[in-house]
Amino acid sequence: MPKRIVTIVGARPQFIKAAAISRIVQRRSDIEEILIHTGQHFDKNMSGIFFDELGIPKPKYFLDINNSSHGDMTGQMLRAIEKILKSECPDIVLVYGDTNSTLAGALAASKLLIPIAHVEAGLRSFNKKMPEEINRILTDHMSNLLFCPTQRAVDNLKTEGITNGVYHIGDIMYDATLFAKDYIKKNIESFNNILNTDINQFALMTIHRQESTNDPKIFHKLMQYANKLAQRSNLKILFPVHPRIRNLIKEYRKKSTFLFLDPLSYFEVQYLLSRASSVLTDSGGLQKEAYFHRVPCITLRSETEWVETIDSGWNRLWTENNYLPQKSIKDYGTGDCSSRVIETLLNI
Repeated sequence: MPKRIVTIVGARPQFIKAAAISRIVQRRSDIEEILIHTGQHFDKNMSGIFFDELGIPKPKYFLDINNSSHGDMTGQMLRAIEKILKSECPDIVLVYGDTNSTLAGALAASKLLIPIAHVEAGLRSFNKKMPEEINRILTDHMSNLLFCPTQRAVDNLKTEGITNGVYHIGDIMYDATLFAKDYIKKNIESFNNILNTDINQFALMTIHRQESTNDPKIFHKLMQYANKLAQRSNLKILFPVHPRIRNLIKEYRKKSTFLFLDPLSYFEVQYLLSRASSVLTDSGGLQKEAYFHRVPCITLRSETEWVETIDSGWNRLWTENNYLPQKSIKDYGTGDCSSRVIETLLNI
């Protein structure tokens, strides 16, 4: 009998991470995966083509739970996931990162005494005003297998008294980025029309987190910072606009420094990263992806859970003026994180 795994995801970045493992699962007969999409972050780019590009089947379950408060969403997910887990009877539940979907999946599995594996365990921003930080901490303390991207994440867990079932396996986003680079190389003609030919140097910018967008004053400070940086560095800022901020950018649409774009696919973002001079973002994942493409990043937050990107000189907070000397980040591994997760799951 193959080992049965239920994977729970709710946002596009989680699918990209999960896809790295799902591609391996599909090549094996000793493991079976059931995919649940909670629908937490609705994304029009997550069509059938999205899954075809990633090389994975569409989810077996789509819960369509979104657009409500954190507590309401998490409660609805918990109830729906519990029902599925009782029906599927998996050997283990696999969750990723720090969304409400992650927490709901872990809670449902924990109540049913199903072992939990958490990919990207041990990350800490030490800012408990972020809902993601609460989700990380609670999920880690419920998990049986904790897959850490860095030694610092391992150390964070040890500080909290978690030492059993902890594995430093590297960063699964590096696996995903290597796949994306290969995909883009093989399909380069379909990406060449994304960039206007008269744009020579540009920075790629994303803003989407609640702490960046809920208070218009904070959002405008970030936009003013980006505008001044672009003028000083003679850069165009390519800005894919998250639906949450459409009403906030009206006064900036006439500024020549910005080029506002519709939301992009994962592979389109990776293509632009490969061409960008720099990155400005409040996204955790994009900070690392910038490093994987060896592009300097400025994080539009007051802290980051990916502190090694700052220590290695590839990232800085927007409140700082200078980067540290650049060096490689060995902690992220060699692109075999997915294989190591599968082997660990099969050997428990």
